[in-house]
Amino acid sequence: MKILIELPTWLGDTIMATPAIENLVSLFNNLEITLIGSDIAIEALKNHPRVFKTYVLEKNYLIFFKTLRGLIEYDIFLSFRGSFRTKFMKFCISSKSSYQYDKKKYPNGHQVEKYNNFISDVMKNALAPGKLKLHTKIVKSHSKNKILGINPGASYGSSKRWYPEEFAKVAIGLSSDYDIVIFGSSIEKNIATDIENYLIKKGVSNYQNLSAQTSIHDLIAHISNLDLFITGDSGPMHIAAAYQIPTVSIFGSTNDKETSQWMNEDSIIVKKNLNCQPCMKRVCPLKHHNCMKLITALDVLKAAKQFD
Repeated sequence: MKILIELPTWLGDTIMATPAIENLVSLFNNLEITLIGSDIAIEALKNHPRVFKTYVLEKNYLIFFKTLRGLIEYDIFLSFRGSFRTKFMKFCISSKSSYQYDKKKYPNGHQVEKYNNFISDVMKNALAPGKLKLHTKIVKSHSKNKILGINPGASYGSSKRWYPEEFAKVAIGLSSDYDIVIFGSSIEKNIATDIENYLIKKGVSNYQNLSAQTSIHDLIAHISNLDLFITGDSGPMHIAAAYQIPTVSIFGSTNDKETSQWMNEDSIIVKKNLNCQPCMKRVCPLKHHNCMKLITALDVLKAAKQFD
């Protein structure tokens, strides 16, 4: 059985699709999976033992068409994306049957459940979603001290981001018990640098700033070795859930009932439950950003102390 799977674009969504993919794998003894998707999504899942080939879909249409021409015939084409581009791809890909995720058909529940229901409907089964699953080989750290990960970024937009100074206050408050690792993509480097500068001003030296320095594989490896993770609603948050890392997640504009950590027993959400939450906007439409502004470092420190 040869199945072509188009992954979600975002890292977090891709990881939230893994329980559905694992259930799909369980239905076939001789399954060969080909993955297509963004470079981030492919990097996260390319090490799955049933994945035989991967293709990164570029935004450049000439490269995109060239990639489509290189695809062979498949028994099934499954896409976790509802985009127009995927609708076009369905006509170009040689497949006995094709199925595309439609978020309007799955309006309720956690995103993990939505993706799993999609696969259940396609395969006509009722397998419940298990835990998030990543197949990256991890080498355990031999650090003498406990490690705290700080992840201040959120690719979706500024409405999801807590403030660098508040993250720094949390890191400073925990620095006597933990060595600190600051994460961030290349577009979040300035935020991570701001946190680093606050730490330096307070004389904290037991930290690493890894912003813009990690591949997806490296990011997974580092997060899997943490003793505590403090993060916004983001892709790295879901990596932590996959490895059951004790996590404090800070939620503002997004819906924690849909995108919180899935099946992580050591997970605490910090949010303010304002009437305007969740607005699901990239930028605060009311211009006050109170869903994040009203969250204090003390709120997060109190949550973190529950893991002591």
